[in-house]
Amino acid sequence: MWYNNSKHYSYTLHQERNYIMGKIIAFANQKGGVGKTTSAVNIAASLGVLGYKVLMIDLDPQGNATSGVGIIKKSLKTTAFDLLTTDATVQDVMIKTRFDNLSIIPTNTTLARAEYELADVENGEFVIKNKLAPVLDGFDYIIIDCPPSLSMLTVNAMVASDGVIIPMQCEFYSLEGMSQLMFTISRIKSHYNKELNVTGILITMYNNRLILSAQVLNELRKHYADKLFETTVSRNVKLSESPSFGLPVYYHEKRSKGAVEYLNIAKELAERI
Repeated sequence: MWYNNSKHYSYTLHQERNYIMGKIIAFANQKGGVGKTTSAVNIAASLGVLGYKVLMIDLDPQGNATSGVGIIKKSLKTTAFDLLTTDATVQDVMIKTRFDNLSIIPTNTTLARAEYELADVENGEFVIKNKLAPVLDGFDYIIIDCPPSLSMLTVNAMVASDGVIIPMQCEFYSLEGMSQLMFTISRIKSHYNKELNVTGILITMYNNRLILSAQVLNELRKHYADKLFETTVSRNVKLSESPSFGLPVYYHEKRSKGAVEYLNIAKELAERI
């Protein structure tokens, strides 16, 4: 069961801060299985619940963000691939979801071909940035779900973005990958997008009963204390099963731990950027 509850919040966050429209946030981590897409979908939906107008772009050829909001990938006539490789505009490929204030540019496996198409385009790193420029005033947030790789699609997303959110698990392999991702962000910042910053590091699938989780979290606090979101995302049954229903967790079970955590993270994000 899903609910329309945006009126309950009555645009509170809009009233509480000086708000700048059209912020673009890339969700990126070259390591798969860290809750990247889950976080992109649920933060986008939670921002919509809070009253913000949100566009989510599914830039991962797996298309899980697309199916995560209940869209059947086989039925799509236009996708992110068309946006990247043809004259199609955002309006041509955008779909309004059934969730509050949330639209999506969907994708399917055809997006994998975009890597080769963009490689032959002059200034191919700027395609998404240029396509989004005319619609920035129409959205409060644009959320981009990047593929789990440091590919041309990820570079395109970061070149267009104001900030990057890095979802990660509390594992030592994740710490190793963090330095590589930070280096990539630094390179893109110096060569293509001087405004790019790490908006936040989001801990997912957190288990406070595991000593290893606490150790990794402590290491992150030593090096990235100012970047860590205060709220962590716990392992949660309702959160895990919501994609199979094509629902963000808030619309699957708004009282669940996962729904509450992602709503709190969305509030944190709105205060940061």
